[in-house]
Amino acid sequence: MPSQYKSPLHQMALTTPTDFWNDSCSPSELSEALDHGAVGATSNPVIVYNVLKNELPTWRPRLLELIHQNPTWSESVLAWKIFEEVTLAGARLLLPVFEQHQGLKGRMSIQTDPANYRNTAAQVEQALRFHRLAPNMQVKLVVTQAGLQAIEEATYQGITITATVCFTVAQSIAVAEAVERGLQRRSKEGKETAHLIPVCAFMIGRTDDWIRLLIQRDQLDLPAEYAGWAGLACLKNAYQLYRQRGYRTRLLAAAFRSVRHWSELAGGDLVLTIPLEWQRKINASGIELRDRMQEPIPPEVFEALYRQVPDFRRAYEPEGLQIEEFEGYGATLRTMRSFIGAMHDLTGLVRDVMLPDPDIR
Repeated sequence: MPSQYKSPLHQMALTTPTDFWNDSCSPSELSEALDHGAVGATSNPVIVYNVLKNELPTWRPRLLELIHQNPTWSESVLAWKIFEEVTLAGARLLLPVFEQHQGLKGRMSIQTDPANYRNTAAQVEQALRFHRLAPNMQVKLVVTQAGLQAIEEATYQGITITATVCFTVAQSIAVAEAVERGLQRRSKEGKETAHLIPVCAFMIGRTDDWIRLLIQRDQLDLPAEYAGWAGLACLKNAYQLYRQRGYRTRLLAAAFRSVRHWSELAGGDLVLTIPLEWQRKINASGIELRDRMQEPIPPEVFEALYRQVPDFRRAYEPEGLQIEEFEGYGATLRTMRSFIGAMHDLTGLVRDVMLPDPDIR
């Protein structure tokens, strides 16, 4: 690596079309990532819960202040308020990047309530609130049937969206089409669209997790490590289709599980959202930075997965799932349960501060 670059990620950020975000809104983590070229960050219920749990001495005074200032607020309302404030702390760190790039980079992605995955109106209402929190907010909406309608409407309303809970090519195409409908509606009314930079977060690691579970559950005659290529195969297929069709949404690779999730994608015109742990592993890996985006996964791996794992075929093929099937796909079910559960955990953390357990001394 040439000496003018601090790390492989820094080199990637300065010399390729690939952007990277810090996969957390933790200010301390984000500060380190920014030093290596990060231009964005993200939050979700799991991330915010872990930030609060790990940095509770920092956040407890503010949480107590909110509790005392708002005596009628429920623990759920307080949980969402502190969720917003943790995310806003990251947004403030990104604001100079946002201003430097005239709004095209430097955004904080904040997730709407995953429990509203069946309610379009509730998702749009919360998206509008989050959009107004800071100039560099980007709002996450889940890729369910109701979520796709919310993605279109939020885009029409002028909100830059991040589609999340996406694991399949069919979902990523449905997102891009929903965004196009929203942009077209704006254009027909003479409304500006240049400031909108929507992304579709393809959770490649969670696709891998689901395929790995199926290989084990169904006792398939496949090496377990083959599952580590599943998400990459799907994302690379979606990437080619996006380029062929000229979609204005940009793909984002999320849920890192290996350094390969970086080395196979670095150089492409997409975003990588990387946890700090994996940023450090990537920077220490010694793997050469070169564009492998157009390279397919090993053919023997693809052929085995495609032949033996029906849910890999459903994830890989552009028409592998119908929109009404998105919510029932295994990776979707697992992730939605995780996100909704994390909001309950976050509410429980707030409860412990509001109503300390008298039996704990």
